[in-house]
Amino acid sequence: MTEDIREIRDSKVLAAMSHQLRRRLLELLHLDGPATASMLAAKTGQAVGNVSHHMKVLAAAKLVEVAPELARDQRERWWKRSAKTLRWASADFPGDPVAEAAEILVLDHQTAVAREWIASRETYPEEWRGAPFSIDTWVRLSREELDELNERIFLLIGEFENRTEPGDGVERRPVFFAARASLGQP
Repeated sequence: MTEDIREIRDSKVLAAMSHQLRRRLLELLHLDGPATASMLAAKTGQAVGNVSHHMKVLAAAKLVEVAPELARDQRERWWKRSAKTLRWASADFPGDPVAEAAEILVLDHQTAVAREWIASRETYPEEWRGAPFSIDTWVRLSREELDELNERIFLLIGEFENRTEPGDGVERRPVFFAARASLGQP
């Protein structure tokens, strides 16, 4: 049974999900649903054996699981995410170099997705080119207020992430959403 949210507290699990290809595989399973290693290999341009290896690493970390109900025969192996949402905080890993590296990799990934959008937006239909947004601002918050803001953003995104698509014929595309709060001086 798939759970909605998995709180990551183990640095080995964090390391498993922070690898670039494994992150991509988790994203594909999130957006497109269960898939075989062959299907994932076709979408990522990787060899099937390489994808199978990385799926086993994700399975060992309990980030994905086999979906035997989808297999047409005993040789076919379908994979699905164990949880729809993976959530972690660097505060849960004080002094852990794995968490520090993971946080940098996440930021690099977020930046890469934004750069890819900027580089390719002219290939999208006109109505989609102005749709993505960017916001940044400085606010003064207490620690409790920052926690509240984080939770409210998480809940708002969850409303969209967990809804059932209405089947109304309206075009819906994958949209990458990232939010980050950082302390500093303006």
